Amino acid sequence: MLRVAVPNKGQLAEPARQMLEEAGYLRSATTRDLVVQDPDNDVEFFFLRPRDIAIYVGEGTLDVGLTGRDMLLDSRAQADEVLALGFAPSTFRLAAPRGRAQEPRDLAGMTIATSYAGVLEDYLAREGIAARVVKLDGAVENAVALGVADAVADVVATGTTLRKAGLELVGEPILVSEALVIRRTGAPEVPAVETFLRRLHSVMVARAYVLVDYDIRVEHLDRACELTPGIESPTVSALHDPAWSAVRAMVPAADVHRIMDELYELGARGILVTDIHACRL
Repeated sequence: MLRVAVPNKGQLAEPARQMLEEAGYLRSATTRDLVVQDPDNDVEFFFLRPRDIAIYVGEGTLDVGLTGRDMLLDSRAQADEVLALGFAPSTFRLAAPRGRAQEPRDLAGMTIATSYAGVLEDYLAREGIAARVVKLDGAVENAVALGVADAVADVVATGTTLRKAGLELVGEPILVSEALVIRRTGAPEVPAVETFLRRLHSVMVARAYVLVDYDIRVEHLDRACELTPGIESPTVSALHDPAWSAVRAMVPAADVHRIMDELYELGARGILVTDIHACRL
């Protein structure tokens, strides 16, 4: 049975659960479950603190896990990223009181507070910046005001909380994070893991694409297919009227309205868009 770690709280929890449900898992799970058996898919899900997931996976206790890139790297666990899931984006940034630092090297010799000591220490070592790191479990933005540190390094979505604390961002992001599927480093290939990854990837594709159907005059068919090339190729069907063809193709959801406008201007009619709930490519 495949053993999978799932975040039980934080910004990763609900999107992870929703993705798993869309992939056909956790159909009978509740938000209070700690362990969920999914015998139909031969999978067992363990709901854990996001920060602990990389440790369990790295030790081989669990086969795969869903966590953030920031938490994976901070743990220094023997686990690798195998699939980026495209949700829960964030950046890990340095911040200091206004006017104190223009670039990261200006923080040399200072004390920096963070909840991600592993990520920060590795960054400082790579950049050759000698600074003292103080690890905190939360409320990092208050560390400067309370005299614990001269600067902070924290996960940032908009930066509003840091600005309210009188801090400004220093330099470029240390790390760009998102939700991931991780596996133990060097773990052998297992068909159950490949199936699990394929299902999650299919959800991502289904979210990113829609199906477009339309009718187009034969003389404009080649140009229409250029607008809607599909994955391998669009499906083209003859209509009762030989002057017209019907076309079906997958197109990026983000571009669908522009594509519909261009198809209409080309002469396409009966343009319909359908959501994709699942797929295998």
